[in-house]
Amino acid sequence: MKGTTAVVTGASRGIGRAIALALAGAGADVALWARDAHALDEVAAACRALGVRALASIVDVTDVAQIATAATAVRQALSPVRVVVNNAGAVVRKATIDTTDDEWRHVLATNLDGTFAVTRALLPDLLVGGGRIINIASIAGREGTPLLAAYCAAKHGVIGLTRSLAEELRAAKIAVNAVCPGSVDTAMLREGLPDARPDMTPDDIAQTVLFLATTAPMQLTGSCIDVFG
Repeated sequence: MKGTTAVVTGASRGIGRAIALALAGAGADVALWARDAHALDEVAAACRALGVRALASIVDVTDVAQIATAATAVRQALSPVRVVVNNAGAVVRKATIDTTDDEWRHVLATNLDGTFAVTRALLPDLLVGGGRIINIASIAGREGTPLLAAYCAAKHGVIGLTRSLAEELRAAKIAVNAVCPGSVDTAMLREGLPDARPDMTPDDIAQTVLFLATTAPMQLTGSCIDVFG
């Protein structure tokens, strides 16, 4: 991946952090987008220790102005963007009858709208030389889970967006795929499903993303890779 840049959202912790480190380990420059400045700086330092450039930017993926500013910074500071990983997410665990409008909109805006907005902002880069878009969905995008209506709806939407974009961008040599993890040992899992017993680590998901970003054939597009046994 030397000479290319991977943009990773939600890169400050958990799955996003593991993905950023895996891509940096493969030689990619990395643009790290998240809201936690201190954690982002730590991840950026770990990536630079692997011999690549890392640009950490404070980005709320629900804010299109922040996305546009960060995309411009990437173009000015790093090599061409060839991989986009939409990982940023949010979850609310609550009965539907008790879920507020603001909670519903926040979960949809972060998981689904954010994936759309980041992809749209970086598509001009990918359209120049092709590339790969990898969306982190969830087992919740495949199945229904009690008390997670907003999250399930958002992740089902991510899968639909993935499949549509794959067909739209096939001729442009841009592969678009989703990864659907099951229980991964992260803070978000503990927030959304406190009784879950995770059987995977963030590194397990990062290796799947690394495959999709590197050695997976470009003909593999529009797929949803289930990583939950």
